[in-house]
Amino acid sequence: MPSPEQDRTVGRKLCGILPAVAGALCLALPSLSSAEIFHTSIGVSAAGSPIRAGIGWNPADYATPTPRFLLVAGLDGSRESVDLAAALLRRSGDGPFALSIVLNASPDREPVERFPPDGPAYLGDAVEAQYLWRFIGMLAPDLVVDLRFDGRPSALADALQRGLSPADVGRVPATALRLAADGKTLDELRHEATEILASLAESRPPSGARRELQDRVSRSPVEVAGQLAPAYGHALDTATYIPALALIGRLRLGDIAGESPLADVERITRPFLEGKPSLGDRPSGSTISGHLVFADLYERTDNPAYLALARAAADLGFEPDGALKSSMPSHNEMSDSVFMGCAILARVGRLTGEKRYFDMALRHLRFMQDLDLRSDGLYRHSPLDQAAWGRGNGFPALGLALALSDWPKEHPGNAAALASYQAHMRAMARHQDLTGMWHQVVDRPESYREFTSTAMTGFALTRGLRRGWLDRAEFEPVADRAWKAVLARIKSDATLVDVCRSTGRQPSLRAYFAREAILGRDHRGGAMALLFSTERALWESER
Repeated sequence: MPSPEQDRTVGRKLCGILPAVAGALCLALPSLSSAEIFHTSIGVSAAGSPIRAGIGWNPADYATPTPRFLLVAGLDGSRESVDLAAALLRRSGDGPFALSIVLNASPDREPVERFPPDGPAYLGDAVEAQYLWRFIGMLAPDLVVDLRFDGRPSALADALQRGLSPADVGRVPATALRLAADGKTLDELRHEATEILASLAESRPPSGARRELQDRVSRSPVEVAGQLAPAYGHALDTATYIPALALIGRLRLGDIAGESPLADVERITRPFLEGKPSLGDRPSGSTISGHLVFADLYERTDNPAYLALARAAADLGFEPDGALKSSMPSHNEMSDSVFMGCAILARVGRLTGEKRYFDMALRHLRFMQDLDLRSDGLYRHSPLDQAAWGRGNGFPALGLALALSDWPKEHPGNAAALASYQAHMRAMARHQDLTGMWHQVVDRPESYREFTSTAMTGFALTRGLRRGWLDRAEFEPVADRAWKAVLARIKSDATLVDVCRSTGRQPSLRAYFAREAILGRDHRGGAMALLFSTERALWESER
């Protein structure tokens, strides 16, 4: 028998053509191993067409013993490979493997033959290859099979056979399954392809990528936080929220692990106590929320200088005569400001005992909801477009979870803020995908799975479970899936998978799709992962 990694040529002719592939996508049919098929999109083409797939195993479970195959159709540009892939998806069988299928990796263009793809994901003229490449890494099959009806080499199989690691998770074996049209019906061709796939399953070990992801998801929250902390939270050049939250994450890890970095964090923040401006001439939402680190340090040290810094940020919500402004400044009409305004106001309110800060937090929340809260319970990022950007929903989730942690129950705004938080968590839960992730655009599953929105929402859910704001039967499974999904996307060297780059207001849905997804170290992603992992550690210690 030829080597499983060699190209295979089987002389067959495709005489029957299926109706539209989309018809198959509407059917939840069993795979060749009689498992349930989950229908999804793995991305979009340059023209905006969804790249459809059927997943034949639980993509959040990397430990099952059955060999896992990913069949990729359409890279050769042929209609035949797409139709055969749909036929394989529609028909059940008894093969000794689980099968997932990308039904058409190139729905709108000529053959895709550049692997690994060039440029940042998910941008440029290689976008289909970028979606497929990272999808392969996070799915972690034991074998990728490029289904082809041409004689050209398989660039995908070649790249994987050379040991290149999609999504930086490890090696995935690959082969090209070549079929030639020469007299067989589609059903006969499907049967032949099934037999070949079954032969490839013999003694098939888990791929390196699958073993790597098994290791990742087996880590404890404290372990992964300990891997993140050396990479994030070691500078505060400006008092902005990204480095500030990373410093808070390190402090939280110290509280849990018993090795406090307080002295180091005080060293890093000392310039601001010695006169370095913390807000600047034109405070932004990022700098206002960055002052949360000073509030945390005040709680640990009782140093009034830290409280003065935190109060200065919160006081931007008031007129010189003490009257409440209509909103916190520098909101830019973006849903981000639910976090950037409400959290610091509520924290300073608790630290000072002054009710006016909670009054202002409620006013600001309502102001931002009037701007950005949609009728379905999700937030649009700004009035420029209705797109429910992932991090544009992560920010309200995180912001209200933090604010409610400080908001006294007796304050008249607490009930309204809590109800708003609960409604948002319920709306977000409806859009969590089968891997546990939320997407770059929450309600558009063809957009990429985005790291920070999942970490921020996961933190908010976990805080709500810890504080009793959420029903455990309803939300604990959602939080558990989010944690496992984030774990899979954190490497032991603190590199991350698919963090959306810094994003201001965008004018269209397509513009949100076209934001770079970072693979590597990222301070924003690291800060959010530290918050989530330490919150998860506290939750696991309490239940």
